[in-house]
Amino acid sequence: MGIWDRIVLFFKVKASADLDQAEDPREILDYTAHQQEEFLQTVRSGLIDVATSKQQLAQQVNSMHKRIPILEEQARKAVDADRQDLARMALNRKQTAMAELEALEAQLIELDEEEARLAATEQQIAERVASFRLHKEAAKARYSAAEAQVRIGETIAGVSGDLGELSLALGRAEEKTNQMVARAKALDALTAAGSLETLAPSGSDVIERELRQITAEKAVEQELIALIANKEQQRLPPPED
Repeated sequence: MGIWDRIVLFFKVKASADLDQAEDPREILDYTAHQQEEFLQTVRSGLIDVATSKQQLAQQVNSMHKRIPILEEQARKAVDADRQDLARMALNRKQTAMAELEALEAQLIELDEEEARLAATEQQIAERVASFRLHKEAAKARYSAAEAQVRIGETIAGVSGDLGELSLALGRAEEKTNQMVARAKALDALTAAGSLETLAPSGSDVIERELRQITAEKAVEQELIALIANKEQQRLPPPED
């Protein structure tokens, strides 16, 4: 098959499938099988036509065989009646009928041969179509399997790329998590050492600090007053008995 034949076949397949996609071998196989089926039907139709024509010719041959004895009988009767003119006419018709009969029988023989040839051709084509049908289905199955493998391979390749990105993102997330855990541990250690104040859950931490400071100052003043009073009392002379 030449390049031009391949191009013509390709566009015939597209017109038959009514698709505007890339060439699909399965379409080629289906189209070829369809063409073979149509050719087989054409041969079978021709075989039926030949058989019909043969039947019609056989009927004409049979009629002609019956007509010749009738013409012969007419010729004898005409001679008996001293009608040579009628006898001659009957015999002329007999000769014409015999010539037509010879031609019809020759055509009948040709039709017999043509019918046999078409029958053999039909059998060969039918076997070839059946064989191609099996081959076509197997080829389509192989192509579909290969197509599925390609899709799976492309999917796996895409997933592999995504897994690489996911692994990188997971690594970054783990790094951030480790940093956050380390920071939390450091803050806990500083809080336990008193370097940081533990914040109250509400916004009242400032008030609490002020109140604690006032309480502490009062305690300091009271303790200071008590110390001064104790010192003054120690300076006083002891009471006389």
